[in-house]
Amino acid sequence: MRIPAAPAALPAESSPVPLPGWDPDWSRLVPISTSGGTRTLHVLDTAAVLGRAGLEPDGTILAVHGNPTWSYLWRRLAQATVEQARAGGPVWRLVAPDQLDMGFSERLAHPELPHPDRLDDGDYRTLGGRLTDLDALVSTLGLDAAARSGHRLLTLGHDWGGVVSLGWAGRNEDLVAGAMSLNTAVHHPDTAALPMPLQAALAGPLLPGSTVLTDAFLRVTTALGHPGLDPELKAAYRAPYARAARRGGIGGFVADIPAGPHHPSHRELRRVSSALERFGKPALLLWGPRDPVFLDTYLADLLHRLPQADLHRFETAGHLLAEDEDLAEPILAWAGRLLQGEARDRASVAVPAAGEADWESTGTRPLWSFLDDWRDRAEPALVDMGGPDRSPLGWDRLATVVDAIATGLVDRGVRPGDRISMMVTPGRDLTAALYAALKIGAVVVVADAGLGVSGMTRAVRAARPDWLIGQVPGLAVARSQNWPGRRLSVQTLAAPLASALGVEDSLYRMALAHDGERVTAAPRPADPAAILYTSGSTGPAKGVLYTHGRLAALAGLLRDVFDVRPGSSLLAGFAPFALLGPAIGATSITPDMSVTRPATLTATAVAESTRAGGATILFASPAALRNVVATADRLTGPDRAELRRIDLVLSAGAPVPPQLMREVSALFPNARFHSPYGMTEALLLADIDGETVTELAGSDAPDAGVCVGRAVGPVRLAIAPLDADGASAATLLEGTEAAGVLGEVVISAPHQKAGYDRLWLTDSHSKRDTRDGLTWHRTQDVGHLDREGRLWIEGRMQHVVTTPEGPVAPGGPEARIDTLAAVSRSAVVGVGPRGTQAVVAVVEAVGPAGARPPRPGLAPSELTAQVRQAAAPVPVAAVLVTGRVPVDIRHNSKIDRTRLARWADSVLAGGPVGSP
Repeated sequence: MRIPAAPAALPAESSPVPLPGWDPDWSRLVPISTSGGTRTLHVLDTAAVLGRAGLEPDGTILAVHGNPTWSYLWRRLAQATVEQARAGGPVWRLVAPDQLDMGFSERLAHPELPHPDRLDDGDYRTLGGRLTDLDALVSTLGLDAAARSGHRLLTLGHDWGGVVSLGWAGRNEDLVAGAMSLNTAVHHPDTAALPMPLQAALAGPLLPGSTVLTDAFLRVTTALGHPGLDPELKAAYRAPYARAARRGGIGGFVADIPAGPHHPSHRELRRVSSALERFGKPALLLWGPRDPVFLDTYLADLLHRLPQADLHRFETAGHLLAEDEDLAEPILAWAGRLLQGEARDRASVAVPAAGEADWESTGTRPLWSFLDDWRDRAEPALVDMGGPDRSPLGWDRLATVVDAIATGLVDRGVRPGDRISMMVTPGRDLTAALYAALKIGAVVVVADAGLGVSGMTRAVRAARPDWLIGQVPGLAVARSQNWPGRRLSVQTLAAPLASALGVEDSLYRMALAHDGERVTAAPRPADPAAILYTSGSTGPAKGVLYTHGRLAALAGLLRDVFDVRPGSSLLAGFAPFALLGPAIGATSITPDMSVTRPATLTATAVAESTRAGGATILFASPAALRNVVATADRLTGPDRAELRRIDLVLSAGAPVPPQLMREVSALFPNARFHSPYGMTEALLLADIDGETVTELAGSDAPDAGVCVGRAVGPVRLAIAPLDADGASAATLLEGTEAAGVLGEVVISAPHQKAGYDRLWLTDSHSKRDTRDGLTWHRTQDVGHLDREGRLWIEGRMQHVVTTPEGPVAPGGPEARIDTLAAVSRSAVVGVGPRGTQAVVAVVEAVGPAGARPPRPGLAPSELTAQVRQAAAPVPVAAVLVTGRVPVDIRHNSKIDRTRLARWADSVLAGGPVGSP
């Protein structure tokens, strides 16, 4: 089949279908002098629109689409640049060509259908030819001359356009101020197979059949949206490719994939990838992990070549990232930082910061310091009641094992900065592995088993560890899900099992082989130490990065606030705090319970753990404490005597009702009760004692929400007021100025996170405040400070209901509804468009004694009246009953209000009741 040449055209004049979101004023036809003579490109260019508005660009973004899209891919970015400029923000000109033979650009004549062996820049374009085309366009538009005069030029690409744009940036580094890319790949190992979709597209007659003769390749690509694209958008992407004669470039692009070393574009691709290893300018990578073509291995390669790159992974997005997410915000935010000189270049990440603090100057001690100091003491350091060996492990033995494993890890090849994913249940094995890794400067990755296999897979792939340490169940999951990282087992496995699981070595073997050896090298306070994943209760779990110094500050704060002194003994029903035991000089006791189900902790297990380890402190979630109280009737006299040894009970993760506090205090009569407030991003921020909780519960007019107490130690609490739309202001209020003002809780503390891992946009949002020159963290919690300086939490930012009368935080009315005898748990959600939402209460109802609770759906009139009266002055439009209010697994308390809001909206619209 011969494919004829065709001239370039303007989309508004030649598109067979409407183009939603496209402004005809952006279009221009640009002749360029390139390989094969003069060719004409259709170019999206906002210069004319900006010029008519009298706006002079601060810089230009040169954007290149991939296959089989066209410049329509960048329409939302174009609109956002114009709107930002008109609003007085930085002025960015967007230049986005339709590549030759693509979109509405000129079509080349092709005597034959495309094939990898028949590529020639006079016929089907190669990678080198497309780089030449981009050179020609830049020169024709004068962008190179402007860049030499100080005009900032940024590149941006997607798919194969990412290769072209990064390749052009790499060989024109003197012209560009920075490079950005969406999903792409610049290197593929010669010995590795291509991703399956590309193998299929390149297979013999399928290449021309699926790309040119039919629009199968085009339709498959436009079906990759998450969520799926509207039919109008799919039609718009197909508009330039309505006939086979218009699709030669699609086939040519696929044929130009360098599938092996003999491919015509293989050498050019190697030049592109090599140049990126030397590219020194700032870089931004935006990635959709649900991409069947550009897999995470390609992202890992890009990060290796561009260590300075800022990265944001949009965990629910895929190949069509520009459609799945509004990318204008991160692109323009990053471009703005570049204008201000705040974007990182290669040099800034290659050299440690001047004057970096050492341990002595920070006033803190390394997490492993007690292990070193007490390596000759036989007193118990660990007691693992959930493992096969319940005998205490002394400080001397723990220090020896940690050093031996650390030596073995170094001998195996682990280096400072390597990421190690820990797939080990809490107990002595996890503690030894964790402190060994920390001591040699590795970065520990901890994802809660409560995330489930899919959640953990998402977390592990996002963190992309170099190593994975696990027990057999975890290693089996890692194998089945193809998790990244070299595998190490805890126990020494039989050779066939180790081979089947891909295991190279074991910690037990290391402990024996290196017994008595010492590790002397130690990381600095500013070095990364751990990536801890959030519970995922309000969206995909986020990796929270901590440095050694910040974790050490947390350990010091715990010692100071709760008067935990060396020799104390910590019984931890919440895994993260069990791991902190050695860091605070306390014996760590892990009770016999399920890590993923806190409510499995029993009173007998607490008594047995206290007896075995001499516990003086109990840390457990409210869900765990409820079950401890519920199972207290099984305690013997000696068991109850053991519980009298506890002098401090700590409970966090959810509000602790006064009644539960009283019941717990009766079980632990010699204990002070404290409920600290914090989050994965800052594990200890405020604290309230049992006496204060009881006092506030008896108040005639309590504040809305749940009181979590006053700030502890050096922590500063501020409030960013909410506006009518439920957004938090840029202004921060503290002290009496913040009293009674509903807003987002913003904190600053020495032990807060260093950042979110590979979530550049999220991290930037959370750190946007600079009050008093401090680093602040926007918590996404909503609440207020009272006149006594106490913090009251009223929910999460994403759960604020935006009514016509203003924003309503759910925590206040929920707390009042939960006092009803007929309600065991409630959730307040918003139904309807933002700004006009109606307040709906969803309750788990309790029937009268001996009677069934109401059926799911609309609540009976009597219950509805009770709920409305309790929620006042918040007006409740409707009350729904559900059999179960969905909560998170880690704390068994964080309500999934987003899920409930969708369910309530459906039920009130007449849909099936079912369950949320």
